[in-house]
Amino acid sequence: MANTLNLSLTDELRAFVDQNCGDGTLYATPSEFVRDLLRQRKLQLESAAARDAILAGYQDAAAGRTVSFDGDLRSLLKKTGK
Repeated sequence: MANTLNLSLTDELRAFVDQNCGDGTLYATPSEFVRDLLRQRKLQLESAAARDAILAGYQDAAAGRTVSFDGDLRSLLKKTGK
């Protein structure tokens, strides 16, 4: 189901949107352009969260905060649904 969102833009931002939409651009409509920007930002935030989690795990390992695991990681991930 599609939802709509009305935006108020400054003249400068509207010009930027217009420059990136239409003939000779990647996007046919302003909606396509804005949706792609939102998807890119969502991916950025998700990537940053993953990077932070990896860094925290690395810092734990470097500080000796580890737990021995002798099981099968693939089986464990299947059980937890990840």
